[in-house]
Amino acid sequence: MNSRPHTLLIAATVVALEGLVASGLGVYVAVETLTGAPGNMTTAVAESVFGLLIGAGLLWVAWGGLFKMERWGRSPAVLAQIFLLPVGGTLIQSDQAQLGIPLIVVALTGLATLLAPPTTHALYGDG
Repeated sequence: MNSRPHTLLIAATVVALEGLVASGLGVYVAVETLTGAPGNMTTAVAESVFGLLIGAGLLWVAWGGLFKMERWGRSPAVLAQIFLLPVGGTLIQSDQAQLGIPLIVVALTGLATLLAPPTTHALYGDG
């Protein structure tokens, strides 16, 4: 259990990148809210806080869960990947395929590495 398989490192990297993107979007919305005149201040603040919280949560799952080989990290990471699939599909249907297709590819990569046998063995052992 000392060696971390490549699949687990890739999964942790994917989840960390998703967390960085969510945090970056939260910061972007916050800056736009502060420097502009949002149509609805409450919604703009809620969106920025939501992005920052989701980003922090994904970074925590990537570092504190997956990278440190804690069992609990796989469930929220898998759930996040499953949530991203319909978001990518919606983006494609909304003529945003340049965003939707990469999002689906990243989510499927995350799922594949999170559910790969080496990852399962590293997190749960033989039993």
